[in-house]
Amino acid sequence: MSNLKKDEYIVNAINNGTVIDHITPKSLFKVITILGLEKIKAQITFGNNLDSKKLGKKAIVKISDRYFDDDEVNKIALVAPEAKLNTIRDFQVVEKREVKVPFEVTGIVKCVNPKCITNDEKIITKFYVVSRKPVMLKCHYCEKIVEQEQMAIL
Repeated sequence: MSNLKKDEYIVNAINNGTVIDHITPKSLFKVITILGLEKIKAQITFGNNLDSKKLGKKAIVKISDRYFDDDEVNKIALVAPEAKLNTIRDFQVVEKREVKVPFEVTGIVKCVNPKCITNDEKIITKFYVVSRKPVMLKCHYCEKIVEQEQMAIL
């Protein structure tokens, strides 16, 4: 049983920045890694295995004074396709975005086929999305299918 009062939060609010919500617990550290959050100086708060009506359990990341471009949002979508991004300004949510796995993924994921040309030569990887839930990609060059659990983000 929790000792929290009704108006208390487990994870504190941020003044300005981005909240990445509705991450599955197993995807939390993948999100942190692909965004390089361990290298930034801004305040970062994250919680894992928090109660969620939608997911049962969820993870959340709050990053002060940081906003994400489309390439970064695409990376989030590949490892946490159910995530939602909230843009915060003056402690208020000013924008809510659902991440969406794009139809084509270029230069973000490494092909798992060791014989793929992208692993031997300086060729930018390119994949087509075969499935969005679970995320599955098909390599443009060797046609190898890469499942979400196998994905290595570049």
